[in-house]
Amino acid sequence: MRTQQDPIEILLVEDSPSDAFITREALKEAPVVNVHLVQDGVEAMAFLRREGDYENAPRPDIILLDLNTPRKDGREVLSEIKTDHSLRSIPVIVLTSSSAESDIHHAYSLQANCYITKPSDFTHFKEVIRSMENFWFNCVTLPGHD
Repeated sequence: MRTQQDPIEILLVEDSPSDAFITREALKEAPVVNVHLVQDGVEAMAFLRREGDYENAPRPDIILLDLNTPRKDGREVLSEIKTDHSLRSIPVIVLTSSSAESDIHHAYSLQANCYITKPSDFTHFKEVIRSMENFWFNCVTLPGHD
């Protein structure tokens, strides 16, 4: 069971250094948040399954997932997460540059919990991250760790 003093563990799956920086900066204002960055889908699954370099990785409370990642794209990662009994309860927020209707529908059909199109403007991007943070950290009750 989570307590309010427990840090919120976030897995950020993002290959763009600038988007990762903006996201991390916006999340710095959140109380007690640990952001773990991986740059592609292969690393994301290794982190989630605690394989290799990630054997001591914490179980994330939330996953922020870009769809367009190298080696294994976010769609594949989302599908693997939501079909894995031990991972599927982790909320996955798709945070991507794609606003294509097909990507939106596909993400939700794979059971994404939320789909956010990244704004191209730095200030608006930070506002979106803060709004997401307010909802997911202050309004939602996150599942506890298994």
